[in-house]
Amino acid sequence: MRPLLRLSTILIATCLTWSVALANDEPSRDVLAAVVKLDAEAPADARSSRTLGAKRSGNGVVIDQNGLVLTIGYLIIEAMAVTVQDSQGKTVPAEVVGFDNDTGFGLVRASRPLGIKPLPFGDSAALAEGDPVLVVGHGGGEGSVGGYVVSKREFAGYWEYLLDQAIFVSPPHGNWGGTALVSQQGRLVGIGSLLVNDAIRGSVPMPGNMFVPIDLFKPIFADLLTGGRPSGPRKPWMGITSTDHPGLIVVTRVTPDGPAAKAGIKPGDVVVAVGEKQVTKVADFYRNVWALGPAGTAIPLTIMRPSDGKAYSINVPSASRYDFMQFKRTF
Repeated sequence: MRPLLRLSTILIATCLTWSVALANDEPSRDVLAAVVKLDAEAPADARSSRTLGAKRSGNGVVIDQNGLVLTIGYLIIEAMAVTVQDSQGKTVPAEVVGFDNDTGFGLVRASRPLGIKPLPFGDSAALAEGDPVLVVGHGGGEGSVGGYVVSKREFAGYWEYLLDQAIFVSPPHGNWGGTALVSQQGRLVGIGSLLVNDAIRGSVPMPGNMFVPIDLFKPIFADLLTGGRPSGPRKPWMGITSTDHPGLIVVTRVTPDGPAAKAGIKPGDVVVAVGEKQVTKVADFYRNVWALGPAGTAIPLTIMRPSDGKAYSINVPSASRYDFMQFKRTF
């Protein structure tokens, strides 16, 4: 049997196996019920509304008895209004409790208990490639997809975001934002973040979803509850959107009024080095920038400008990304 056909057969079989289990097992029904619909609205003039839109919808996972819901942060960043659904499908107002830029997690609390059994945390580090998992969205069995962990690897996002070991699952869930990645033990091991085209890499890449491991949430849980942010120094942020080309890091966008824009960085610039260290991958670019110090540190970049073929040395006065967001409207 051809590899892709064999993989597709395995994935379909997984979905059918999960479906049978969910229909006949009470603990599995509790897992499905723990994921709720989440809607959020940010001000039209919020910075995030330019890229994410002002109105956002996705999923959230109930993690305590008092209405605490874990989700992916981009759904609620700068939100002025958030609602979730209770066990009866009724809409309940919620408030933003916390947001972590580094991991991407977001936390909200409903205005009253939701009457839903919380989903316990699992151990995302224990997941291995090939493990069967369930991706749960709101809507019960109809909103869930069975699949496999197809990769655990580094993920570098173009928005100055980096995970050392993201979890990739295939087949993809169509409403991935804030979905629950559930292990065979019925425990939460990740939160859905993205749809990607290369969850399975190779000569014929296959699509899937990228999940943020739950193990990254555990150390910051208490900080988000008490202060809305993780404690400790903030990473330096430049306001650069960049992408990998073979051996090159190309700036595709700069945040208006952000540090990089003020320093003169332009779309199309090629980042050559951070200080004395040459960089050829976006992940290495971020790591070298963050190693220089906390937010406020001047970032010495060498860039090449294709428009004139010249190299330029530019110091970017970094900032904290939190300072550029309108969080005061929510927490």
